[in-house]
Amino acid sequence: MTTTESRTLTYAEAVREALSQAMEADERVFLLGEDVGTYGGAFGVTGDLVHRFGEERVRDTPISELGIVGAAVGAALAGMRPIVEIQFSDFTAQAMDQIVNQAAKIHFMLGGAATVPMVLRAPGGSGTGAAAQHSQSLEAWFAHVPGLKVVMPATAADAKGLLLAAIDDPNPVIVLEHKLLYKQSGVVPQSPARVRLGETAVRRDGTDLTIVATGVMVSRALEAAEQLAATGIEAAVLDPRTLRPLDSKTIVDSVTATGRALLVQEAPKTGGFMAEVSAAIVESPAFGHLTAPVTRLCGLDVPIPYAPQLEKAAVPQTEDIVKAATGLVNQW
Repeated sequence: MTTTESRTLTYAEAVREALSQAMEADERVFLLGEDVGTYGGAFGVTGDLVHRFGEERVRDTPISELGIVGAAVGAALAGMRPIVEIQFSDFTAQAMDQIVNQAAKIHFMLGGAATVPMVLRAPGGSGTGAAAQHSQSLEAWFAHVPGLKVVMPATAADAKGLLLAAIDDPNPVIVLEHKLLYKQSGVVPQSPARVRLGETAVRRDGTDLTIVATGVMVSRALEAAEQLAATGIEAAVLDPRTLRPLDSKTIVDSVTATGRALLVQEAPKTGGFMAEVSAAIVESPAFGHLTAPVTRLCGLDVPIPYAPQLEKAAVPQTEDIVKAATGLVNQW
């Protein structure tokens, strides 16, 4: 098999392969986090990397997110390229001072004299019965902070390619992986091919409306688009992939062509990232081409419930996207 060939991997395997290839290519790259070593990570993502690269480069840490990220910031300033794993993205709340006030700011406060080339990986989202403190979608927190780049891969190939690009970046990148995607499979290049940060992917072409979705909502939007096509509605599906910097031009071009925009996110509606996408559309020339109000379909403004039925009801499902899209097209 040549290095240009592709094969099917799970999303988790694709992340692990990116970590492995980055560590093979650069001795400055190392991993740290709770249970990333012998245990293989809370979701098994780091797997056997400790046996391949040793405990110096795959470091188990105490249960202290603030300390973990602080150590990564220091190591990055000293010339290393640390990759932090936070077991659940909810736990980043413990480390926000280091993320927001240190990692994101140092490059600018020192006039560009220092860089902080660290990556923070964290799984988020609902659907695993992990309840309110382990199921949140917090991307809007990080996308709001100048100095941070924020990535939400929705496919196995992007999980690898975006992570490799994040590791190359000279300043901090937050990679938000969705727990439900870890076991999903897709075609992944064997080569260490990068997916450039800041490029929206067009997952499906369409003429009647544009659906913009992130994370696990991308696959649900694609399922919805197939069902809509059976009723004569052709929906384009766009996946921003990088929330900051956001490639709004690709979104604006699509909405300009279709005249309708349905914005889908798992996070609660109030203050969510899709409000930013909505603003990008209405502040652009696409506004003059709209035949319908820009519409958001989001999670409910509630903590994620533990009960499976309530957990499912709290976030958009495929049938909800079909219903919202159909209403948008038929009403306008």
